[in-house]
Amino acid sequence: MMFRPVIVSAIAAFVFAASAPVMGGEKEPRAQSLSGQLLVASSKIGDPRFAGTVIYMVSHDASGAFGLVINRAIGSGPLNTLLKGFGIGGDEIAGTIRLHYGGPVEPSRGFVLHSSDYKSSATTEVDNEVSITTQLEILEAIGKGNGPRQSLFALGYAGWGAGQLERELMRQDWLTAPADSKLIFDADLDSKWDRASAHAGLPL
Repeated sequence: MMFRPVIVSAIAAFVFAASAPVMGGEKEPRAQSLSGQLLVASSKIGDPRFAGTVIYMVSHDASGAFGLVINRAIGSGPLNTLLKGFGIGGDEIAGTIRLHYGGPVEPSRGFVLHSSDYKSSATTEVDNEVSITTQLEILEAIGKGNGPRQSLFALGYAGWGAGQLERELMRQDWLTAPADSKLIFDADLDSKWDRASAHAGLPL
């Protein structure tokens, strides 16, 4: 499904806030932190918004958790059309971009999950292979060939308060799996849940 310029214009005033959601803070990280790992929705999950999803965990500690769904698409279209909706870019911007559903929280907020070969002042490194950037300039860099080698643009995110994810894990709503950058950035969204499930186990 192609995104339309009117949709881009509608989200342009809201997406890419000055900062990302709180990702860690100053509290001591949990010994069993799932940062940099995958959450795989189990058949027992009760929330239909997450049925069949795979989530890359950006942050997880005693204060809560934050992640991005990596296997649901919203639409796709020319990158220069998207950027023109923000009033930047031009004919030198090439390529297409797929918009992903990152989660139900703040669906007008944008995040780019990407390989760690790109870094800016708005970039947070999750691990040696994956980083997240929350400023619009990364999309312009991608369009000009100066961006990360791999990327995933998501609107919205999945968030949990203190202890919430732990309770969901104990109910076996989620399984955990090691993160694989090939799976994270793979364009074949339909098979991601199956592939992640093949490596998933009970979490706690």
